[in-house]
Amino acid sequence: MGQQETTTAQPARRPAAMFDVVMLALVVAAFAPLLVALSQVWETVDYYAHGYLVAPVAAAMAWSRRAGPTEAEPRRDARGLVILMLAMLGYGAGLLAGLLSLQGLALPIALAGLALWLRGASGLRRFAFPVAYLVFMVPVPPQWLAPVVTRLQSFVTDVAITFLVFFEVPALREGNVIVLPEGSLFVAEACSGITSIVTLLPVAALLAFLLPHSRRQGVVLMLSVIPVAMFWNLVRVLATVGATRSLGVVRATSGSLHESAGLLTFVMGCLTLLAVSAWLDRLHASPRGT
Repeated sequence: MGQQETTTAQPARRPAAMFDVVMLALVVAAFAPLLVALSQVWETVDYYAHGYLVAPVAAAMAWSRRAGPTEAEPRRDARGLVILMLAMLGYGAGLLAGLLSLQGLALPIALAGLALWLRGASGLRRFAFPVAYLVFMVPVPPQWLAPVVTRLQSFVTDVAITFLVFFEVPALREGNVIVLPEGSLFVAEACSGITSIVTLLPVAALLAFLLPHSRRQGVVLMLSVIPVAMFWNLVRVLATVGATRSLGVVRATSGSLHESAGLLTFVMGCLTLLAVSAWLDRLHASPRGT
């Protein structure tokens, strides 16, 4: 009897699974123009280049969590259909208004509604993080980000000048320009820290999810992105000053040396986040050991 029940449950699952796949394909197809528009932003804006990796990472996480309850039919929730419809309305409004951020936010909301509709509350909880992770591929409205970038540029320039003066390096500040005897260095957006902050946030979120952190530890890890990003970008600016004094402005600010500095800044930021994660684990485990 047990084997007969198993064999009858398998065919019952197949139509539901096929329906789920078809609905997911339809939602993805509806958002295909959005993915094309987002890819243009990822290609042209340095601090959104990680957008190409967000969807594959989210898909891999969702695939690893696909196994759910062993019931023959998933418990569907009609509230998910309402959320899906509202997300599609928001997507349409974003298209009409030309608001790419609104269109982008509609995608994870639509997928959350789809998960709730097809798999119920348990399915939504299972796929909550992979769906929410897609937010990291959505660009922040430029009018929101511009003031932040300006303040970060001013902060990095000011701190860099403070360090240079302390170590008796001849340097002056003119706005966001560091004036040296060998030439002038402009602290651009890439050196302001915004690139590191935007690209390290998804890394921190992924670490908080994959590693055995508590919710509080995850929040601390996410918040640590800002000081980590600012520290390594300050190191990058000071290193560029040193390279300028040794090699000249042109060689220090162009070519493979300058490009590798950006990649090295990101790598060091990732390694620092791993160190912070390990420190949080040790801090959480130390009371138990005592």
